[in-house]
Amino acid sequence: MTTVAVLGGGRIGEALLGGLVAAGHEPAALRVVERDTARADDLVARLGVTAVDAAGATRADVLVVAVKPQDVEGVLGEVDDALPQPRPLVVSLAAGIPTAALERWLPADTPVVRVMPNTPMLVGRAMCVLSPGTHADEEALAAAETLLGAVGRTVRVPEAQQDVATALSGSGPAYLFLVAEAMIEAGVALGLPRPVATQLVSATVDGAGGLLTDDTDGPAHPGLLREAVTSPGGTTAAALRVLEAHGLRAAFADAVESCRDASRALGATYGG
Repeated sequence: MTTVAVLGGGRIGEALLGGLVAAGHEPAALRVVERDTARADDLVARLGVTAVDAAGATRADVLVVAVKPQDVEGVLGEVDDALPQPRPLVVSLAAGIPTAALERWLPADTPVVRVMPNTPMLVGRAMCVLSPGTHADEEALAAAETLLGAVGRTVRVPEAQQDVATALSGSGPAYLFLVAEAMIEAGVALGLPRPVATQLVSATVDGAGGLLTDDTDGPAHPGLLREAVTSPGGTTAAALRVLEAHGLRAAFADAVESCRDASRALGATYGG
C-alpha cells in the first residue's frame, strides 16, 4: 500500500487527502503534517488520516508539499536530513517553485515532480500540470498522476511551459469567476433578483464547462461550441459583437501574458 504524507493541512492539503479517501485510498496510509493542532485534529477526525511530525512524514512513499511558496524551503529543511534510501517521491504543489530549487533543498538524488494545481481541486475537478525534476523518471511521473487523479485531471508539460500553464489553469478560475461576477451584476442591473441571477450564471458556467470537457466525441473546440449558440443576426450575435468591440480577446491575451511574467519572476527569486 502506497503511503502518502502531505506537508500542510490547509485547503489544498485537505482537498488532496479528502480526494484520496473518496477514491478508495486507505486512510491508514495517509499522513498529514500540520502545525495547527486544532486543524490537525479536525482532519484526523473527519478523514481518518494520521497526524505526524516531519520525522514521521519521511517514512512515507510520497511526500506532497502543500504549503505556501515562502514556507517550502523551511518545511523541506525539516525533512531533508531524515529522508531514507530509497528516496521518497516529492510532489510539490507550491506555485512558482522550480524543480531546481526543490532539488537544492533536498538530497541530491531525490525524485521531484513540480505541479501547478488549481482551486477546483476543492471539488474534485482540478487541472494539475506536472513537470519532472532531474531524478523523476516515468515511474515517478506515473505515480504523481495516479495520486492527483483522485482530485481531477492531469497533464504533463516541460518545466519551461509551467509559467504559461500557471497563467491559464492555475489562475484561470479567477478569470472565470470575474466573468461570472460581471454577468451577475449585469443581470441585477437589468432587474433580476440577485439570487436568480447568481443561479442562472452559476448553472450556465457549469453547463458550458461540461460541454467543453465532454470528450465523448473528442474534445470540442470552443469556437464550434460558441457558433452552435450563435444564430446569424440573433440575440447572442448582438452580445458577442459588443464583447469583441470592447477588446475581450486582447484583454485576455494581455492578462495571461502578465500572469505568465509574474509567475516567471516568482520562479526567478528561487533560482528558477
